[in-house]
Amino acid sequence: FQTDVEICLFGGGCRSPIESFWNGNDVFYILQKARPKEDSDWVAESKPEDAIDASELLPKESSEPVALSVRRAKQLISLYTMVQNPNMTHLKISELVVLPPLWIKCDGSDPEHTCWLGAEPLKAGNKITGINFYMITCEGPTADKTCFANLEELQMAHKLKHHSSVVVTKGFAQYELLSAAAIEDTTAESESNIYVDITWNTVEKILETPPLISAATLNITLESGDPRSPVYQLYRELQFLLALAEGLKTGVTEWPEPVESESAVELVQEFLTDLKRKLDGYCVSGSKDEREKIKCDTAAVDSSIKSIFSERGDLDFAEQLWCKMRSVSSYQELVECFTLIIKSLERGEIQPWIHQGSSSSLSRLIQQSYRGKTEVVSLSGITPIQMLLEIGLDKMKKDYVSFFIVKSRNCLLFQDYFISTSVDLQEQVHRVQKLHHMLEIMVSSTILLQFKHENLFPLTQICMKYYKENPLNEKHVFQLPIRPTVVKKFYQNDHPEIWKVDISSGHGQKEVKTTWQVSTNPPVEHMTSNTTGLFSDSTINGSSEERMYFITMAKCSQVQFT
Repeated sequence: FQTDVEICLFGGGCRSPIESFWNGNDVFYILQKARPKEDSDWVAESKPEDAIDASELLPKESSEPVALSVRRAKQLISLYTMVQNPNMTHLKISELVVLPPLWIKCDGSDPEHTCWLGAEPLKAGNKITGINFYMITCEGPTADKTCFANLEELQMAHKLKHHSSVVVTKGFAQYELLSAAAIEDTTAESESNIYVDITWNTVEKILETPPLISAATLNITLESGDPRSPVYQLYRELQFLLALAEGLKTGVTEWPEPVESESAVELVQEFLTDLKRKLDGYCVSGSKDEREKIKCDTAAVDSSIKSIFSERGDLDFAEQLWCKMRSVSSYQELVECFTLIIKSLERGEIQPWIHQGSSSSLSRLIQQSYRGKTEVVSLSGITPIQMLLEIGLDKMKKDYVSFFIVKSRNCLLFQDYFISTSVDLQEQVHRVQKLHHMLEIMVSSTILLQFKHENLFPLTQICMKYYKENPLNEKHVFQLPIRPTVVKKFYQNDHPEIWKVDISSGHGQKEVKTTWQVSTNPPVEHMTSNTTGLFSDSTINGSSEERMYFITMAKCSQVQFT
């Protein structure tokens, strides 16, 4: 009946905007100021038989959320509390219903800069016994550490407020490792992020460095395609594979710009001529020295990674062709290349060696040529594109398997899934994309964080398990429990992105908590646009070199009904 507000029901996997300060796992309501229908990103679909079905209150991405004044928020909290209070008999509510917790966005216009007010019912079975009230305030950013709280004063205030004789403290710190580990001038804007979350018991002072006996979790989000990556050339190779797959699906292929001074036809012709002259028609691919000279993009890797990911020395005929034909710039050129190859096979001029188990159409033709007879291939329509795509898939699968099994000494538990040929070509390409993303994660962890096998192995298994069950998602955060000693050199002299202390007392439903936190980013999204001037850039003595922090406090109070 309150027309000035709108409500949304959060839960079911939605990211909670107050997860840092409230660990409730149930669904909950969020209340904010109502806006014109065309501007609202909160939709309430109603059914004829009832006014509003809470399960249909869904958030939609649109404009910035709108916060309420603290005075109005307190009025709504009071209404929410009254309708659940069994002592309010004059309201003549026949049957009390325990509502989900309620959180209200506040505009910070009060002296304490309140950004959230919350209320959570306390239950005993199906009956409500009381309410937990929450208040979250936020100030800053500031580099002035004299504004920071004193831990002893925070503990004393908590004891006085909640009449507690004993309190427990728990610390949390988050450090960004990607920029800390990267060499100078190699950081660029991307979705990539590597950071570590550290928790520990018994905090001694504000902003203390976490002790080495803490529990730590590494969080990795990595976007493929960074030009500085040692496997960037392999990424470009994958992009060509994806272009072929898209062309096979849509009928329109975007051919890349030539990367060689010679055309693909010239490269293939030279390669075939070399085979005829040097190999005398046999199926070997040359001496070790010759194989190392094979011109292939995967050989163009950074020297710092050669010991981790380098060109395989066992490229067969089809794989070497893929390296030559990556420079094709048109459909006609592709047809000309395959025409040269097929004619050489039909005439018996070459009998090249291929890997056992190769499943491409070209591999089948080569095997037929061993018996002196090859089937007729019509190089029209999508056939040439499919043939090249198959060759590339075979080659790149072997590249990734070589890394995960040979280079990283990792047992590829889901090897059959990632390199299976029992699914269609589009799905095979999708799985190769997953392999590449995992490779980027492993290489970054090895180069930037100097991970050894003991850490790479479990990280690989975590990635593989995720990608066996989920589609490609480069925004997914892969989490690896680690010992702080593994990454301490990257953060021990650095400022945390987030540092907070929880002060708690009581047990079970009687537990109450006070949280003090500093963070480099605004902890409350709806405050950044709606409170101009509140988050002013303050510095010390005109210097901006100090780390700027937002200061957030979360307080709790409890009211018992019975």
